[in-house]
Amino acid sequence: MTQIITDEKIINDLLDRRIEQAIPGKEELKRLLLSGKKLKIYQGFDPSSANLHIGHIVGILVLKILHDLGHEVIFLIGDFTATIGDPTGKDKARIPLTIEKTRENAKTYQEQVKSILSFEGENPVSMRFNSEWLAGMNMTEVLQFAMNFTAQQILERDMYQKRLKEGKPISLHEFLYPVLVTKDAISLDVDIEMGGTDQIFNMSVGRHLIKALTGKDKLTMAVPLLTDTNGKKFGKSEGNAINIVEKAENLFGQIMSLTDEAIMPCFRLITLIPTEKLPTEEEIKNNPMEQKKKLAWELVKMLHDENTANLAQEHFEKTVQADETPENMPEYKIEQGSKKNLIDFLAETNLTISKSEAKRLVEQNAVKIDGQIMTNPKQEIELKAGMILKVGKRKWLKLV
Repeated sequence: MTQIITDEKIINDLLDRRIEQAIPGKEELKRLLLSGKKLKIYQGFDPSSANLHIGHIVGILVLKILHDLGHEVIFLIGDFTATIGDPTGKDKARIPLTIEKTRENAKTYQEQVKSILSFEGENPVSMRFNSEWLAGMNMTEVLQFAMNFTAQQILERDMYQKRLKEGKPISLHEFLYPVLVTKDAISLDVDIEMGGTDQIFNMSVGRHLIKALTGKDKLTMAVPLLTDTNGKKFGKSEGNAINIVEKAENLFGQIMSLTDEAIMPCFRLITLIPTEKLPTEEEIKNNPMEQKKKLAWELVKMLHDENTANLAQEHFEKTVQADETPENMPEYKIEQGSKKNLIDFLAETNLTISKSEAKRLVEQNAVKIDGQIMTNPKQEIELKAGMILKVGKRKWLKLV
């Protein structure tokens, strides 16, 4: 039987560093964690995209710490709720996904997080799908469960009040999202539900119902959102996602591209460096480049291994800082002498994520072919074997 660890220092550090809010309160959460009782905790991840990103690591590390303390942890895939789409922070309804698409997106989630969470051995983290209990509900069951909620409860949400004031529509299916989140907690029979601070409404709206139906006074635990300098959380819809599955070299480079203001929050929220060994604000201010290298190295090490982190740092220092052409770079097979529009070719080869990004980078003088800066987005290029393309500071491609 797994021993429950009640080390007050670890618990205090967890609450101070990684938990922004708890309902009914942090003191109640601390009391529960110190009680020695084995707790059941879950966080839901809606597979609206095939890739988890560094913003997800904030909650995943909290799950790891709680699991290391001996508690039962559930990594919930919201394959059914993703077909509705979480309306949080949106000024219009999301485009619905099919259940087949959400399951396809979630295929590699376990693989993506297995370097952090243990799904094997004694007391393994379990992965569940909320379609297990939601997909089989008939209309009578849905309506009977929805009777426990009022329209006023849902409309209390600031986001909906804003839409109403602006005359923007609220789709009926969006009302059901927090209702289904409550059903998740009941079906899993959990003690603690966890999510980002943007999920507090969804997680707390059904607390009283859960107590009435299960007898459990479920706690809600909210982790901070990892945001960029514009206050936007990292994610696909915001266009600033740094994916967990990025190649180590790219991941290292993307972390190096973060602003100096992002360094401390990232150290605190997405690394396991002991709090007493975190850099100070003064150290970051005095040498942000070195501190970003430490951050990037720690992240690559956690998601890959120490040797890979060393190689990624070496690659960055050679190709970006020293501006050397890397010895090994991706290759792309071409038809010798064929002609392509520059923008189209950059998008075709995945050197950019879209034609609009390609156009922007060309206009910013960030695209080079054989060392020559490309300035005309409409330029046609003649493709030749051995030609080397460079986009930004980190992306290279050799034509063969």
